[in-house]
Amino acid sequence: MRPSLPIAAAAKADAAGAMESDVRAAERVLDCASEAIDALRKSLDGSFSCAVDAILGSRGRVIVSGMGKSGHVARKIAATLASTGTPAHFVHPAEASHGDLGAVTRNDALMILSNSGETPELSDLITFAKRFSVPLIGIAARGDSALLRAADVALLLPRAREACPMGLAPTTSTTLMLVLGDALAVALMERRGFTPDQYRELHPGGSLGKSLIRVGDIMHGGDELPLVGEMTKLRDALEMMTVKRFGCVGVTDGKGKLVGIFTDGDLRRSVERMTADSKIVELMTLFPKYIAPSDLAAQALAIMNRHNINVLFVIEPSDQSKRPVGILHLHDCLRAGVQ
Repeated sequence: MRPSLPIAAAAKADAAGAMESDVRAAERVLDCASEAIDALRKSLDGSFSCAVDAILGSRGRVIVSGMGKSGHVARKIAATLASTGTPAHFVHPAEASHGDLGAVTRNDALMILSNSGETPELSDLITFAKRFSVPLIGIAARGDSALLRAADVALLLPRAREACPMGLAPTTSTTLMLVLGDALAVALMERRGFTPDQYRELHPGGSLGKSLIRVGDIMHGGDELPLVGEMTKLRDALEMMTVKRFGCVGVTDGKGKLVGIFTDGDLRRSVERMTADSKIVELMTLFPKYIAPSDLAAQALAIMNRHNINVLFVIEPSDQSKRPVGILHLHDCLRAGVQ
């Protein structure tokens, strides 16, 4: 049975009211986070730089720890640090008290997160750091807390209201910790001069790693290069194309400079004017596209797509003689997962 029109209208009004209420709740959370992050930005001082110095000065890893929601944020910070050139590891404070303190060495730096700074499970980690002179970076919202009093570097979070309607569930406070952790990771990347190549080495899988693959990583070189001289006869060039199986040959002058390219397409377009004695220089395409081995494979793929070609020769940009050092086929990019 269909609901009567008044009931349907009431249900629709209730749904609209619920949607409006949900959006207001979301806006309140975002407003709280925005205000708190702005306060954090204004509160940054020399202590932040000291924290960066402490991490760079350690010869080991950054051991990151926290309890409850702070612990979940600590895990994420450790993962971000590790993936951006700063070796890091998460240690659960409760497990630390039962043997995992063995994961902390005197060469490490310890970073502990706690909104109150009074979390009892952290006491053994703090004591261990002080006993063995392990640099301790504390992140908390109370400057007089046990954690920040014990810390070698105290990063004080601004007091911020939690977005939870009861003001109890960690929301804004954990957002601040997360943002501060990201800020430390980025500052460390810049201090270390962390490069895209280093990033790729730490992210070999997934779209991030594939987007940073270099031409030199997947190109063909050496004896695989399909190269012929300018005066090579057509039939010999075709034999080279058949053997090398790239669908083309590069044409070089007497000094080895790449001066042209002859492809399957050129062969079809040249049928009417070729003879048994035709030289490849008479049929080749001048000014072939090429790329550097240090360029991203994604750039090579973009050039191929833009010019509707399947291959690019690879030339070192510093080589004034323009001698080819490699060749890259469209299929090489696709096999490597480059998109």
